[in-house]
Amino acid sequence: MTRSLIFSVFVLYASALCAQGSKELTAGYYTVVGAYDNTREDFAKRYTQSLQDKGLKAQYGFNTSRDLFFVYLSAHTDLKSALRGMYEVRGNSEFKDAWVRVVPGVIGQPGESERPVTTDTAPAEEVAVVETKKEQAKQEEVKVEEVAKPVVVVEETPAVAEEEEKLVQVYPMTLGNSEIFLSLYNASNNRIIDGDVMVIDTDKGKMLKTVKGNEYLTLPDPRSESGKVTLICDVFGYRKLQYDINYRNPVADTALAYVDMMGLSFVVSFDLVRYRKGDIQTLSHVYFYNDAAVMLPESRYEVNQLVQMMTENPRMKILLHGHTNGHYHGKIIKMGPEKNFFAIGKDAVNTVGSAKDLSYERAEVIKEYLMSQNIEESRIEVKGWGGKKPLFDKHSANARKNVRVEVEVVAE
Repeated sequence: MTRSLIFSVFVLYASALCAQGSKELTAGYYTVVGAYDNTREDFAKRYTQSLQDKGLKAQYGFNTSRDLFFVYLSAHTDLKSALRGMYEVRGNSEFKDAWVRVVPGVIGQPGESERPVTTDTAPAEEVAVVETKKEQAKQEEVKVEEVAKPVVVVEETPAVAEEEEKLVQVYPMTLGNSEIFLSLYNASNNRIIDGDVMVIDTDKGKMLKTVKGNEYLTLPDPRSESGKVTLICDVFGYRKLQYDINYRNPVADTALAYVDMMGLSFVVSFDLVRYRKGDIQTLSHVYFYNDAAVMLPESRYEVNQLVQMMTENPRMKILLHGHTNGHYHGKIIKMGPEKNFFAIGKDAVNTVGSAKDLSYERAEVIKEYLMSQNIEESRIEVKGWGGKKPLFDKHSANARKNVRVEVEVVAE
């Protein structure tokens, strides 16, 4: 690597670090009018100043999860007021593409936003690709275009002085020509939840798409007889919620408790509730190295969701159930004294054991991770089942799903 390239990487990395420590947006709803990548804070600052010079109460802040600076005109603690603010702002032609940016986390707690949790510093080679990802980052934060208002035409009617001309709506509002906002929220602690929603064709029981919560979007057309789609929100740490909505006539569904209409947008509210005593849920995004009781790096996000759940409720106790695929017996790789939970280091320990031993050790490593995050040991029990409770035949295409750790809430 040349000196000039090393210097460029250093400058880019320093800029990213500076951005991450600069005016981090706290949890809430923001009426946004501009977005800039992490090396363009000066642009965000100048635009904010120009809006303030016009008498607007503009501010800007950095959002780590998007790696962008956002210029916003107002901040809100609830979705409805934010949507009202957005529509008011869009009345000004300069801000016709204004949108609501949602920052997950507990509203009202300074610095409490759900940022990506990392314990490792990115190597310089990874930093060098930040520049090439700027456009991708911007496109992830899609500005919502104004939805076209329903077209109306005047019906041809006989010339009768007493009668007024009728207005006929040619294109009724559907979920294809109208925005929908899927709000993921926990009212018990005022937390905006980061998560996905599955969109299902209700008639065929077929998955159409998985979409992000807390964003504007249009849904895919099920092209079915009933026109119904089922929305399933299954975020780890919260009980699964399932709602139906009619793709062709969502206006009629506003009579339902979970559907509302704001301006030309529909809002579906998922009021999520934490697991209760007796609930059992699989850590479906926690994975392990082969023959090892060491988690893969992509497991970090979900185990941190588990940490968050137990931190919120200090009375909660859990039982971790470890499972394997089949009746294995052989090598087992365990963490070494350096306690690297997400990589097999040089200090890793090689042992021999059964499938039951392996399943126990995998549940145990999650327990140790929770303890490293200040969760008391007395709140966590561990049990290894080996291959005694498979979900699928061990030779089937889904056999890999037998390798899992389940969380059972035993007290709350």
